[in-house]
Amino acid sequence: MQKTVANRIDLAGPGLHSGVDVCLSVHPAPANDGIYFIRTDVHDGDARIPALWSHVTTSELCTLLSNDDGVSVSTVEHLMAAFAGCGILNARVEVDGPELPILDGSAQPFVEAILAAGIENQDAPALAIEILKPVEVTRGAAFARLEPAETLSIDFSIEFDEPAIGNQRKALTMANGAFVHELSNSRTFCRLSDVEAMYARGLAKGGTVRNAVVVDRGEVLTPGGLRHSDEAVRHKMLDAMGDLMLAGGVILGRYTGKRAGHAMTNKLLHALFDDPSAWRYVDCTPMQAENLPGAGVTTEDLPQV
Repeated sequence: MQKTVANRIDLAGPGLHSGVDVCLSVHPAPANDGIYFIRTDVHDGDARIPALWSHVTTSELCTLLSNDDGVSVSTVEHLMAAFAGCGILNARVEVDGPELPILDGSAQPFVEAILAAGIENQDAPALAIEILKPVEVTRGAAFARLEPAETLSIDFSIEFDEPAIGNQRKALTMANGAFVHELSNSRTFCRLSDVEAMYARGLAKGGTVRNAVVVDRGEVLTPGGLRHSDEAVRHKMLDAMGDLMLAGGVILGRYTGKRAGHAMTNKLLHALFDDPSAWRYVDCTPMQAENLPGAGVTTEDLPQV
């Protein structure tokens, strides 16, 4: 079955880029509506922005969506990951600014809000995108690949010179509550030198050690330290989950990423949909639906770290 949120959700906080407070509300949407954003502060032009791969615009640090009128909304990946991990396929998201609140830098605040509001089953089969053959994009030593599998799984590896991060790899089948339990509270991460460089360029004005894991020469500067010893690669998997959700349905396939980011995952979706022989739409059978991300997820699946 398709799912939407059962009740309205309201969240607010500073945006990553501007540091200005942003208010966001998530509303139930009918079956087959998909997920879309509405800029409530836009009164000239189309304020509706579909949450689809074809509406992704190149940007630094995050995933940015825009429509044909040039109206945009950024930093959507954590909310999209929360929707994917909770099985939400239909939702209307209203936001009163050009970016979503960064909150704690993970997807957990969104997941908690969705589970508190409740999840409503809809009288329509869940639409999935079945991967029929391997599709891959590369950039130097980095790559992202999709290949056939019975359900969504993610295998990700990262390599950083920073001693506090280093080389990390993790693989998970994203069935049932795996995203919520294993990935949802993993925060974005960066080096202190990167933070200073971004500040100097007027970027990431809302970024702090309270909403990111900041590291410097082997030391974790964020109060409380890491939530997981491999939090960095878990967050990259979280980002990939959110970016894959922009396919417009659940992907039935295995995603493998090495040193990949938002732009590469979006490039992979372009390559996928450019090849009609590589995929097909399917209505999930009851057995497939039982193994989708978010199937049967409850607050008990939330990580306790």
